Formats: sequence, C-alpha cells, structure tokens
Amino acid sequence: MIKNKLAVAVDPTFHPEPVAPIPGLAAAGAALPGVADPEAALPAECWVGIDVAKAHLDVAIWPTQERLRVPRDEAGLAALMAWLQPRTPTLIVLEATGGLETLVAGMLIEAQFPTAVINPRQARDFAKALGVLAKTDALDALVLARFGQSIQPEPRPWKDEETRALTALLQRRRPLIAMLTAEKNRLTSAHRQVQADIRTTVAWLEQRIKALDDDLQGRLRASPVWRESEELLRSVPGIGPVTAVTLLAALPELGTLDRRPISALVGVCPLNRDSGQCRGQRHIFGGRAVVRTALYRATLAASRYNPVIRAFYQRLCAAGKPAKVALTACMRKLLTILNAMLKAKTPWRPPEECRA
Repeated sequence: MIKNKLAVAVDPTFHPEPVAPIPGLAAAGAALPGVADPEAALPAECWVGIDVAKAHLDVAIWPTQERLRVPRDEAGLAALMAWLQPRTPTLIVLEATGGLETLVAGMLIEAQFPTAVINPRQARDFAKALGVLAKTDALDALVLARFGQSIQPEPRPWKDEETRALTALLQRRRPLIAMLTAEKNRLTSAHRQVQADIRTTVAWLEQRIKALDDDLQGRLRASPVWRESEELLRSVPGIGPVTAVTLLAALPELGTLDRRPISALVGVCPLNRDSGQCRGQRHIFGGRAVVRTALYRATLAASRYNPVIRAFYQRLCAAGKPAKVALTACMRKLLTILNAMLKAKTPWRPPEECRA
C-alpha cells in the first residue's frame, strides 16, 4: 500500500508506454512549434482525462494532446503522479468503471489534484456531440479531457479513511442482503434434500450481516460528529440505522446544501419533458442510486408511521396522484426535512410540539 504517493520513487527501469497521436482531434492552437520539451511551455490551463482499464491507464491532456499510458499498478500510479505534478492540472476527469477507478481517484484526490468522477453515459453522449463515433481507450481519455474543459464538473470531495471504511462496509452489506433474499426465496420451493444446506447458508448470511451492522454502529458511535448526526437522523420516524449510515457515508453534502440542490444530487427532482405545446410527464432521473434506494425504503415506513409524511401522502392520494408519484414527492419532502435538521442541528419535533 502506498502511504505517500508523491514520495514514492519511480523505478528507473520503468518507462511509460509510448503512444501515437490521435488523428482527427486536432486541438485548435494547441500545437507548440519549436518546443522540444512540452513542460517548457505548458498552457495556462491543463485539462486531464484518464480512461481506466483493468490492466492500464490511458491519460490525455487538453489542449496540448500529450498522452501517456501506464499500467494500473503501484509503479504505474507513482509514475502518473510524478508526470502530473509539474503540469498542475486544472481538473482531472475519470469515468465510473465499476470500482476500478476508486484507487486511482483516491490517490489523485489525496495528492490534492482536483478530480471529478462522471457517469460514463455523460462521456459517451459528449463524444457523440463532438462527432467522435469511434471508441478506444486513447480516444476516451481525450474526450474526458475535453469534457472537463467544456462542462467543468464539480471536483469530488475527499473522504477520510473512516468514511471510506464506512462506505466499503455498506457496499459489502448490499450483496449479502441480495444473497440472503435469494436463498430465502429458493428455500420455499427447494427439494427437501437441499433444504438443510440452504438453511445453513441462510444462517451464515444472517450472522455476517449482523456482524457488519454491529461494525457499522460501532464506527458511528466512535465518532462524536457522526454520533451526533446519526442521533439527529434516527430521531425522525421512518429513519432506521441502515438508512442513517447510508446518508452519512454516501451523502456527505446533507445539511450543507439548500433543498433544491440536495434533491437534484439524490435524483428525486422531477424533470420536465416539454416541447412546443406538448407537456410530457415529469420523471426523476440520475442522482445517487444508493441513497435514493435507502430513502425510498425509509419513505415507505414514514408514510405509515411519520405523522408529517403520512398526512402529506394521504393528501396527495386524495388529490388523485398515483401512489408512486405521491411516494416520490414524500421522498423529496423527507429529504428536505433531514437536510434542514442537519443544517440547523435540530432534532425531530412532532407536529403537536411545533404548534405548542
């Protein structure tokens, strides 16, 4: 494990793999005539795109179109950090690639490089808008660099080690829950010859999930800041321990933004679909799916046991809104309440206390 990424000495025998220039993507004014060393005339702004593959990283800079390929291992990452340091990137953009980008993004952020991780769909749509229909790792890296310059996505905030550990535990818990549900469903129709084995698996999964839950609660209780925030969240009827942990780990912006930005960040804002005189249905889209899933489950409970959310849900249903539309509106209202509570550091107060 690399403790200090910029202090790691690069193996003198290691040489990044040379790459050929990309045809058809000339940077306007980016050519540096008469300059032998590109570091001698670096542009004022340096936008970096990194395409993360399983075996290697393709790096491209816009507008100079400098390129680099390094293996996705400790030596390659150390070489990448040393290569980026004199170039002082304005922004580094990566795609979310199923977890392969996590180590790379973490090292870049820890080295204090401004880094944004975007949805691959955004990058592909941007490439099509540029007329880049071909797809290679080198092209993707350059498209990501141009995406950074044109769109300038918000850099990802740094998560401390405790927050990353909490996130890792949540990510581990989700597949265990899925496996437990599958095994329980399988037990109802399984042959008696294998029922004992399935029950053993179910018991083991339940034991592992309980151990993870205990670990999650222990980490929350060990941090005074997290303990205070968790107690505020848990004071709301419908918010359980898993939802509280998910909000704290996957939505650190909760309590720091206004209601509209936080709703858009989670993906519970209805988006317009209008054209001319046509008024299409509003749909929610995008956002952080993990947070939205946890919030949906909490809203189902809150629509029955939380007096504010229950009254709001019943009023929408009485007005003729479909149940799913009403629940989505309740999700947004519950998120707004939680956001305001954390911002003001105020616990939940029942409606009758508010009127007193």
